[in-house]
Amino acid sequence: ACPLIAVKLNGFACKNPAWVQANDFSFSGLHNPGNTGNPFGSAITPVTVAQIPGLNTLGISMVRIDYAPWGIVAPHYHPRATEIITVIEGSLEVGFVTSNPDNRLISKTLQKGDVFVFPVGLLHFQRNVGHMNAVTISALSSQNPGVSTIANVIFGSKPDISTNILAKAFQVDKNIVQQIQRKF
Repeated sequence: ACPLIAVKLNGFACKNPAWVQANDFSFSGLHNPGNTGNPFGSAITPVTVAQIPGLNTLGISMVRIDYAPWGIVAPHYHPRATEIITVIEGSLEVGFVTSNPDNRLISKTLQKGDVFVFPVGLLHFQRNVGHMNAVTISALSSQNPGVSTIANVIFGSKPDISTNILAKAFQVDKNIVQQIQRKF
């Protein structure tokens, strides 16, 4: 909690220190599995400043991710945070892509107890490569790391990015771009 009243820092209201309570610094529920019954086969339980107001200005947050067999966390990046992931259960393929001009894929298969780091702002992904559910805990270097899922950003923008631009960028027919955009 910030030392000021009625002021926002990082987009979140500060609380008078005299009004701070233990609930402003706690979260319950990371022991509960998320619902992976979706097209991606994953569920993300965030613990950011939105869930714990006391995180505001502290520069940390975390998430629990549950993965069904072969479930993924689609390619995405965090504009304001580096992420370190720990495998609690299962086996995961993880990776990130370095920036232009190299665009080099750095990937590895992780087992229970393994840790991997995704540098701030780089595209990364995770995939359960096992036949059982997997669980990870990630720590992020921001109380509000943000997330930009690539497919959503490109094909689900409001309003749509011009099909001419996307067709040229992906070197595909405009009809393919329109077909993908309709899914978002």
